[in-house]
Amino acid sequence: MTDEVGKLGHVVTRIRGGEKPGEVTIPIRGAHEVYLAFSEAPIERAEPVLVVGSRGGRCLDVVPWTGLTN
Repeated sequence: MTDEVGKLGHVVTRIRGGEKPGEVTIPIRGAHEVYLAFSEAPIERAEPVLVVGSRGGRCLDVVPWTGLTN
C-alpha cells in the first residue's frame, strides 16, 4: 500500500519520535483516514506532515511539512 507516500496530512496524536509513534490523518479516496506515524524527531499535534514511506499495514514514516499548501 503506497497510495499514501507523497501525501500531506496532519498530526492528530503527538508523534514522540524514534520508535514511539503518534497518529496522523491523511486524505485518501475522498475521506480522511488515520494511520500510525513514525518520525525521527517529535512532531506536535495539528502540525502538517509529509508521508515519506510506508511500513506496511497502517504504519507510515513522516517528516514535518514546511512548504506551502496552496
